[in-house]
Amino acid sequence: MKIRKQCNLLRLNRELIKDIRSDTADIRFMELLCAGKAEEVAGLFRERKMFWDVPPVIDAPYERFEGMDGIRRFAEGFLPKFKAQGATFTPVFQTIAGGRTALECVVNFEVDGMIEEVPMFVVTDLRTPKLLEEVRIYCHYTCVPGMQPYRKPIFPSAHLEMGDPGLLTGPFKAYYEALHHAPYCDAERIRRTFAKDCIVGGYEPWGTPVRSREEMGRDAQNFGYGLATYIPACVGMRYETLIDNGYTSVIEWVHIVSRQGAETRNRIATSAISAYTRNEEGYLCSVRICDYAGKEGEIDWSKTSITEAEARSLNRVEEFPAGCGQKPQLPLLKID
Repeated sequence: MKIRKQCNLLRLNRELIKDIRSDTADIRFMELLCAGKAEEVAGLFRERKMFWDVPPVIDAPYERFEGMDGIRRFAEGFLPKFKAQGATFTPVFQTIAGGRTALECVVNFEVDGMIEEVPMFVVTDLRTPKLLEEVRIYCHYTCVPGMQPYRKPIFPSAHLEMGDPGLLTGPFKAYYEALHHAPYCDAERIRRTFAKDCIVGGYEPWGTPVRSREEMGRDAQNFGYGLATYIPACVGMRYETLIDNGYTSVIEWVHIVSRQGAETRNRIATSAISAYTRNEEGYLCSVRICDYAGKEGEIDWSKTSITEAEARSLNRVEEFPAGCGQKPQLPLLKID
């Protein structure tokens, strides 16, 4: 079929594909989902999570589905949501670690006899190697018909600051520290974590010009400088889950918004995801980010699940303390 809407994820990262297992629950989930087999999708879950008396969940960009009936409803509505008559998918990256998997894939939706490519992150929390407890799916809002550029934070944050850098390693840690070194990120240090042929991209909105890998690589060297005027003074990315197999690190994160970010840049806390792949020399060779940054002005609040006032109240701080991960501590209590 002719491709009507093309994405960059596979085209930019084809040479990095490696070690994708076909016998895992995430692959099975996507196979059944694309085949329209709702009951078999539900069969990958159980009525309650194993160690918590709560239902299983699929959190999609456009809605949260809880319990077995919710999972069936999600699976039955997946193809119709994208106005598709059928779908297949192509795995690009698969990161497995710590009881989770992160599958980055291109879903090829068949729409009116043509293909519409949608790059997706599919993060699965495993019950067993073959069963699931929770699935979280990320894609750009422009790929979902009728979707607003807003996604309510999935995880309640333990504290309202960026995550602790010590939980990361190597270039991932160096990149994150440089990005979040208040008051403004260290763009030159970010650049030094990148390989010369590093690519930033893969989850751009539909309609983004399709450029050569060489052009994308030149832009990557200036990536940090584009962020240096507002991160983290205006917004920080607090990670909520980490999936790191030593080759790729996938981070599910949420915005923490300062007063400056809300007042000068109209920023609102939303959930998002990033992935970072290192080369054999230890430098970042691919950075892939899926968020809706800067699109707050396009939100139609009459079509969202919460009010604008509630959304703007989430994950707000006055400002970030200097440094990176430097949370102020309460003094010790004197004990007489």
